[in-house]
Amino acid sequence: MAIEKELLDQLLSGRDPSEVFAKDGLLDDLKKALSERILNAELDEHLDEERTEGGANRRNGHSKKTVLTGTSKMTLSIPRDRAGTFDPKLIARYQRRFPDFDAKIVSMYARGMSVREIRGHLEELYGIDVSPDLISAVTDAVLEEVAEWQNRPLEICYPLVFFDAIRVKIRDEGFVRNKAIYIALGILPDGAKEILGIWIEQTEGAKFWLRVMNELKNRGVADILIAVVDGLKGFPEAIGAVFPQTTVQTCIVHLIRHSLEFVSWKDRKAVVPALRAIYRAADAEAGMKALEDFEAGDWGQRYPAITQSWRRNWEHVVPFFAYPESVRRIIYTTNAIEALNSKLRRAVRTRGHFPNDDAAMKLLYLVLNHAAEEWKRPPREWFEAKTQFAVVFGERFVSQ
Repeated sequence: MAIEKELLDQLLSGRDPSEVFAKDGLLDDLKKALSERILNAELDEHLDEERTEGGANRRNGHSKKTVLTGTSKMTLSIPRDRAGTFDPKLIARYQRRFPDFDAKIVSMYARGMSVREIRGHLEELYGIDVSPDLISAVTDAVLEEVAEWQNRPLEICYPLVFFDAIRVKIRDEGFVRNKAIYIALGILPDGAKEILGIWIEQTEGAKFWLRVMNELKNRGVADILIAVVDGLKGFPEAIGAVFPQTTVQTCIVHLIRHSLEFVSWKDRKAVVPALRAIYRAADAEAGMKALEDFEAGDWGQRYPAITQSWRRNWEHVVPFFAYPESVRRIIYTTNAIEALNSKLRRAVRTRGHFPNDDAAMKLLYLVLNHAAEEWKRPPREWFEAKTQFAVVFGERFVSQ
């Protein structure tokens, strides 16, 4: 809605332009005036409703209330009624913060800012002195949302699920321990991406993964066509017990990256094409032949650990060669899990360590949710791969 020019001229009349956007300037005055106007309108509506029902309630003065907004601390004149039945919707009876204030804190926390940094940011930009306890209380409210999100129903079929882990330092029983944060990223039949869950575990193994698989099944997942993992211990056994038809596939991207860890920086650019000949081979037999050629060649002789790594994982590389080119391309070029890990590491890096599991889960959930909001469309390779999935997996591919 456009604001009349005359009204704007009236508001700006006699004001120093440099103070319009400053603390306690025009914008804060407008926010206060509009808030009090809304509160009075709410009370009028409340009194009209009570009169309609035969009540005799009426106004009973005002009371002062200081509230925090996203940009300032503001003292409002709250209208009261004689019966004491009025509870405003704009700012509830026991509420001391506008919703935009909480949203601003949560947004800063999701970007990796610590409680101390958020406090300093609010003080520096808006002149608001907020206690660390208040900031923690606002962010702790996210934990209820996390619990609900972690137990939400899932889809019946996921053609692809990427499982991966990052290491995070968390204080536990007086010691700072390295704990693994596991993330499951699912690709839906229409190509859309969905984060299935986050799990924190100190050690991985078959029992842990069996619990995760059963949790996914209990939440509605009936089938996973291909599970892409990075050598997670105990995973093939666990997924085979719960989803026996699922193909467990080693993540080619991780395998390449792990291979390059053995290579000096100056040689990496030349080694990558040599590795490409392995995973781009026509079939498993040709892939093994390319691996043997690599092993016998200069790079294989110079870096024998690369060949050993591929041979150790070959059992879970072989399924990759059975799929058409379009499906293969999705497996080794859909790097969404890597993009997520990059955002998580960036947020975690500024923290040093977390005081407990809940603090870590809270931040990771907010970062992942923020990342998911940026997902607009399926990978461009998906449209061709979708047809191939339907052909290869038949009735198991539940299209939407």
